Amino acid sequence: MSRAFVSESDNDFEEEDVPEIKNPLPPGTKNLMTPEGAMRLREQLRLLVNDKRPKAASLVAHLASPGGFDKDALARERTRLRQLDRRIEYISALMRNLEVVDPARQDRKQVRFGAKVTVLEDGSKKSVYRIVGVEESDPSDGLLSWISPLARALIGSRVNDNIELSLPGGLRKLTILSIEYPDL
Repeated sequence: MSRAFVSESDNDFEEEDVPEIKNPLPPGTKNLMTPEGAMRLREQLRLLVNDKRPKAASLVAHLASPGGFDKDALARERTRLRQLDRRIEYISALMRNLEVVDPARQDRKQVRFGAKVTVLEDGSKKSVYRIVGVEESDPSDGLLSWISPLARALIGSRVNDNIELSLPGGLRKLTILSIEYPDL
């Protein structure tokens, strides 16, 4: 139908455009994850594909049917369905490049992927970090993405090594106190 024959009120509830979720990994880079992170990602994809998306698609079909038509709800649910599709597409792309790294198989004398590292920051504050995959990271909980500047500075270091890291907030001086790897 030509836009000339659509009233202004028909356009009140436009569906939102759902942008593509950008892959945070540099092109050609493997998606490194811990075994538990990969398991959570697989479960999330399974839940989206087998539960959430079918329910959302069913609701959209119902709302679009002659007896269930509600423009507001239909627009919201179509947007939600597109958001689910984008998330499924994003996780599927991450899974295609997935490489599970078993932290228990790492060199225990060096900081590597999966390591839990205790550091002394600027000579006074003790902090504990674990180097994990991009989708597993939560800096507020000490889980650092392996591509973060801090994790990259820590990787390869050993106990008692001193590291200087220049960040936008200033220079940080770190001393490695311990390196641990979970036994899975």
